[in-house]
Amino acid sequence: MSIHSTAQVHASAVVEPGAVIGEGCRIGPFSVVGAEVTLGARVELKSHVVVTGWTEVGEDTVIFPFATVGEVPQDLKYVGEHTRLIVGKRCRIREGATLNTGTEGGGGVTRVGDDVLIMTGAHVGHDAQIGDRVILVNDVAIAGHCVLGDDVIVGGLSGVHQWVRIGQGAIIGAVTMVTNDVIPYGLVQAPRGELDGLNLVGLKRRGVDRAGITALRAAYQTLAQEEGSFLDRARKLAEESDNPLVREIADFILSKSDRSFLTPKGGR
Repeated sequence: MSIHSTAQVHASAVVEPGAVIGEGCRIGPFSVVGAEVTLGARVELKSHVVVTGWTEVGEDTVIFPFATVGEVPQDLKYVGEHTRLIVGKRCRIREGATLNTGTEGGGGVTRVGDDVLIMTGAHVGHDAQIGDRVILVNDVAIAGHCVLGDDVIVGGLSGVHQWVRIGQGAIIGAVTMVTNDVIPYGLVQAPRGELDGLNLVGLKRRGVDRAGITALRAAYQTLAQEEGSFLDRARKLAEESDNPLVREIADFILSKSDRSFLTPKGGR
């Protein structure tokens, strides 16, 4: 066990031998820290937090009561292999959230980026890869093997099916089931997840200028209305556009995926 001299550990907390507790950490009442856990500098565990498994939590992250971080996967194929969970810096993991370690078949690592907000009751499944500045609203369920790009927002009570990819800057409305890949900067809503345009609010907040938004709108229309298959339209964007955001969408569509795509209304 290694507990930095500046760390504060409540008398009722349990820190198992082997854990590494960084500078300025605060471990609240009735919390449990497992033997293979590493807490970076200034990590705070409120009361009744469990951090277990082979788990690394980045500096300045705060974990709220009754969250369980680093437990074994909810996967019947899991047979006890030694797998990891890595949580980035400055994350907020709210009450009752659950984050699982990876599986051997999925690469062995569940990863959460920096500045991520995981709200009350949300779940991050095994082998998921969560980018930076992602927001998972209350009771969101991210299944195993999902990949969420930077700046994605998933609305409350929504579910993302296993192996689905959600591109950077996309937004998923509340109470939505997402079973197919979502293009970067896409807007998805409706109970069964329909691609219904672009996340224009997010693009403006990011500082994308009028020319960039115009280019993205034109690209979306190409994906929705041009001749040929969805992949054909993406190839056309890749060949003809020099806008980096448009190229990002095209590259995302043309990259390898285990799922099909949500396509624009009217698209094929």
